[in-house]
Amino acid sequence: MGNIILGIMIPFLGTAAGAGCVFFLKNGIRPLVQKALLGFASGVMVAASVWSLLIPAMDMSEHMGKLAFLPAAVGFLLGIGFLLLLDRAIPHLHMGCEVPEGPACALRKSTMLILAVTLHNLPEGMAVGVMFAGMLSENSGITAAGAFALSIGIAIQNFPEGAIISMPLKSEGLGTNKAFALGALSGIVEPIGALATVLLYRVIVPFLPYLLAFAAGAMIYVVVEELIPESAGGEHSNIGTIGFAAGFTIMMILDVALG
Repeated sequence: MGNIILGIMIPFLGTAAGAGCVFFLKNGIRPLVQKALLGFASGVMVAASVWSLLIPAMDMSEHMGKLAFLPAAVGFLLGIGFLLLLDRAIPHLHMGCEVPEGPACALRKSTMLILAVTLHNLPEGMAVGVMFAGMLSENSGITAAGAFALSIGIAIQNFPEGAIISMPLKSEGLGTNKAFALGALSGIVEPIGALATVLLYRVIVPFLPYLLAFAAGAMIYVVVEELIPESAGGEHSNIGTIGFAAGFTIMMILDVALG
């Protein structure tokens, strides 16, 4: 159990490390660097969705023959729909935007920025939890190395996310320590959600292919709806695409080499 706790904490540590950049970067993150980091995070999430989640979901459904795609397709679409629903139901503010999304509310801008990042982290925590729950199942085919590969990959992409949330909070007038704390805590939903999923592994094992694909759909929603548009915003640049390629390649290597 100790290794599982470590595994589900790794992504949170990535967020906290990224948030720690607020102590070292006095002038914020340059726009080109931010685009590269957003592209990198997008690449990691897409590769993780394919290699760590969708392909294992279809492998587990081989007994269905030509319909082996069905659990992956259904779970994927449900994940997209779930994040679409949360996007409409929870007030939040995306980076670089002045108009919040979701229902009207009187929340502070900094609070809605944190809620936006928390929405990102929810499917990532779910993905890690489902992977470790699958590892505990004897017939899932998910190995400890594969589960840790996903955790490490998400931690890598959480590093820029932690920096991207803490720096704007500081520029909004929050103190350095508070900006760091809030930036780090924006990722706390990941280990909480992952641990809850692992504790319920005996219940969720029959639905594992659907849940893996569900997490993939939720992650892809975040990439397509927010990360890629933000990495391509403003003055035209290919840096976001280069970051995407780097993130995708690194996550693919991690999953294949460790999985």
